[in-house]
Amino acid sequence: MRIIISFLLRKNRETTEGTLPVYIRFTYKGKRVELSTGIFIPQDYWDENKQRIRDKVPGSKVSNERLDRMKTEIQDIFNLLRSTGEDFDVNDIKCKMLNREDSKGVLSVFDYYLDAIQKKLNRGYSMETYKHYKSSRKRLAEFINKRLKKSDIPVGTIDYKFLDGFDVFIKKSFQNHQNTAWNYHKHLRRVLNLAVSMDYLDKNPYARFKVGLEETHREILTMEELRRIENKEIQIERLGAVRDIFVFACYTGLSFSDIAKLKHTHLRKGDEGKEWIIIDRSKTNNRCRIPVLPKAKEILNKYESYPKIQSKEVLLPVLTNQKMNSYLKELADICGINKSITMHISRHTFATTVTLGNGVPIETVSKLLGHSSLKTTQIYARILDKKIAEDMDKLEEKLKDVL
Repeated sequence: MRIIISFLLRKNRETTEGTLPVYIRFTYKGKRVELSTGIFIPQDYWDENKQRIRDKVPGSKVSNERLDRMKTEIQDIFNLLRSTGEDFDVNDIKCKMLNREDSKGVLSVFDYYLDAIQKKLNRGYSMETYKHYKSSRKRLAEFINKRLKKSDIPVGTIDYKFLDGFDVFIKKSFQNHQNTAWNYHKHLRRVLNLAVSMDYLDKNPYARFKVGLEETHREILTMEELRRIENKEIQIERLGAVRDIFVFACYTGLSFSDIAKLKHTHLRKGDEGKEWIIIDRSKTNNRCRIPVLPKAKEILNKYESYPKIQSKEVLLPVLTNQKMNSYLKELADICGINKSITMHISRHTFATTVTLGNGVPIETVSKLLGHSSLKTTQIYARILDKKIAEDMDKLEEKLKDVL
């Protein structure tokens, strides 16, 4: 199969001087790449049929010779790659044209990023964050291997088409929803930002490729449901401990990773004599100051001499996030709650049912949650407004029946 090389004017990229860039296009195995030749001319200087600058244009001879040299260079690169007997595509030709064949691979840059996260664990990054990035790296490697038949590709070859192909791959191959795909793109975008900072890439292609987030329904517990969980008699020790930790989270707003690392050193007495939890969030490193409410204090007292955590110096017997969430589903069943309860729902419940729903100002709730921006906290206020509206709709229907 031969390579097809042609020239064209990019009419959608007119400069302020009224000139258009001349691009060279080469197509091989159904895929094509376009590169700027660095030549800019008025549209009427271009001969569309001959794909050359008109002979009568001043300097046309020099410019046309430049176009011929580029065409010859691409053909020579094509012949060289074909002579090796190895599989290649138009992006390999592009790399050689741009002298980027030895460019850093995108997976290598991703590994560098992962290594940096690992070195900062519990100092700005959590283990959960590290695992999420590893998952994104795995998906990216699968895409490069299955769709491009390569173990890695130069980071400089990543463009809009690559990102769009990756988006289609993760959605079709793994049935990922839009917001899951968004997370994969978020991680890759940050890795490519690093590549730009390290001069492996001129600009981040995500500047043009946009991925949207779909509005999600954040599950919360009502106060009645929370009370039901609190008061349930549980004979199984491990399920009782998981229940207590979940309830503790509902009254403190702490995430799973922050509760898992909670120690005596995080408990402080305030000037007013009140006990506080003062902790830097694993996810953002933002400092949280949370007053210990009576229910939370009751749970801390219960596990003060718990044998299974004495040697670990932690305050609560936290299991892995996966096990906690598995047991919470079991807890929901025995409490007759038809909701998929997870540890993260406890944080949503604290923000809505426990605090905002009881008149705590949103600015205070934002501080308690350790949010960097009030906009993040406002999501919970919208959830609460929606819940109030739904409850009022139900009330309206009941009143209709009465009247």
